[in-house]
Amino acid sequence: MQTEHDKKRLATLTLAALGIVYGDIGTSPLYSIKEVFGGAHHPVPITPENVLGILSLFFWSLIIVVTVKYVSFIMRANNRGEGGIIALMTLALHKGTPGTWQQKLLVMLGLFGAALFYGDGVITPAISVLSAVEGLEIITPAFKPYILPISLVILVGLFLFQRRGTASVGALFGPVMVLWFAVLAAFGAMSIIQNPSVLAAINPLHALQFLQSNSMLGFFALGAVVLCITGAEALYADMGHFGAKPIQYAWLGYVMPALLINYFGQGALLLADPSAIENPFYLLAPEWGRYPLVILATVATVIASQAVISGAFSITQQAIQLGYTPRLEIQHTSEKEIGQIYLPAINWLLLISIIALVLEFRSSSNLAAAYGIAVTGTMLITNLLAIAVAVRLWNWSPVRAILGALPFICIDLGFFLANSVKIPDGGWFPLAFGLAIFILLTTWKRGRELLSRRLADEAMELRPFVASIVEGGVERVPGTSVFMTPNPEGVPHALLHSLKHYKALHEQVVILSVQVFDVPYVPDIDRVEMKQLPGNFSQVTVQYGFKDEPDIPAALILCAESGLQFDMMDTSFFLGRETLIPKLGSEMAYWRELLFIAMFRNAGSATAFFKIPSNRVVELGSQVVL
Repeated sequence: MQTEHDKKRLATLTLAALGIVYGDIGTSPLYSIKEVFGGAHHPVPITPENVLGILSLFFWSLIIVVTVKYVSFIMRANNRGEGGIIALMTLALHKGTPGTWQQKLLVMLGLFGAALFYGDGVITPAISVLSAVEGLEIITPAFKPYILPISLVILVGLFLFQRRGTASVGALFGPVMVLWFAVLAAFGAMSIIQNPSVLAAINPLHALQFLQSNSMLGFFALGAVVLCITGAEALYADMGHFGAKPIQYAWLGYVMPALLINYFGQGALLLADPSAIENPFYLLAPEWGRYPLVILATVATVIASQAVISGAFSITQQAIQLGYTPRLEIQHTSEKEIGQIYLPAINWLLLISIIALVLEFRSSSNLAAAYGIAVTGTMLITNLLAIAVAVRLWNWSPVRAILGALPFICIDLGFFLANSVKIPDGGWFPLAFGLAIFILLTTWKRGRELLSRRLADEAMELRPFVASIVEGGVERVPGTSVFMTPNPEGVPHALLHSLKHYKALHEQVVILSVQVFDVPYVPDIDRVEMKQLPGNFSQVTVQYGFKDEPDIPAALILCAESGLQFDMMDTSFFLGRETLIPKLGSEMAYWRELLFIAMFRNAGSATAFFKIPSNRVVELGSQVVL
């Protein structure tokens, strides 16, 4: 039984989820209906049968894809409460044999899904803000020349604000989105009252008859219908912040009804006045309400953009921890919320890409062609990864898992194929952007594996080395030295170089390695594992989850419970700095070697990433031929 405190907490989380999770899907009414009936790509004629058919497709897409697939099913596949494509990939890899083609395929699918998410992160702010500001043109055509400059100013301001964090304005997100969905429902209901016949579209036969009567046009229309479910991945990706229940309650109790009422209201408006296709969303509102609606829509689209940007930061942090991207600078913008982070490199990459996108496509209708591919591609990949999770973790039979996912695969595949015809008109962008990110992710992972193998091949075994030191002949000096290495059973190159140059070792020598597990967080009680070796040598393994914040000095303090004391003022950290040399005929293509070397050279400092005091660090270089 829920206590009063539990009910209040659930209500608070539900309100917060409204502000963060539903911005993307909540701003879809700005352009979805307009794109179906008035878009540049295969517009559907406005007839009573077509309007009812499209509304029926909207209704059942929201019910089947969002409510049944994501809210009811996919949210069960959570990695200790965390959702999103990376978390789903790590779950799918459980209980598999490393190195098999099945594991490699799952990794490839997960990484390409993550890469498409970055493409979505570029398109969402561009199309949302543009579609909101385009409402000014409805009020007066005199605003038309200023739509593009105003949109760019808002987008640049949004990204400049990122370094301050969302904590200061996050409290406003929920109430603003509550107002937004209330306005959507109110204007939609006013229109439905004038033409209640549109409610017949709830009958799925209207959708089937539309697709049957308009075979090719109906297929092409799916490419625009999918715009109503953009943002469905966010429900799953943000589960770790709020939990499943607040997201489910907000969707079923408030968001979905408001969206459906607004879509049906736009349909009723088109039946009454087909010329309203110029911008059915804004023309739902009475003339006096259009200025405030443009302002509210602009704020809502900024919130929607914020959610996608924060998601890009979060997924990058996970990818860094799991070894799929180079270390990047991560700034924490809140003292209370660990999830509120800012990555300058990702921030400026997104902003530059968005500015280029807006200047190239110039309108929300043109951008709609680019939008669907990224969304439907990620949804398809989610289905395939969910099958692997069902078989490996839930012990479903492969036949049951495939049959369970088959309806969703067919629907998502239909949406994807319908969008694929728009590749020449803009759909190429998320594919090209995603492919570029995918190449970077896989090149870094493959390059790190190759580098680790080269270092391991050249490394001496640790225990015979320690035995030779214990026998004597090497001078020991006061203090503690920590040698960081990815291979805890080998002698770190930095240790050999230190011994070669200084002809001495510290009194206490620690071989330190960091291990990241495919769980979100590792509790402090499991943070460090220690093995004592002869001659005051110690092996320490520090363990993190993919959402943990690495802090080596804080972790080493925990070693005191095992009898290993650290005085940071008397401890030196020795890090290896490798200079990589490409090699023709290696196990990796030469161009990828050059790309990996460029990424390696520009990766963030291990000192800053692991929060090691820079005045306690000694770096020792070595050359490695790939």
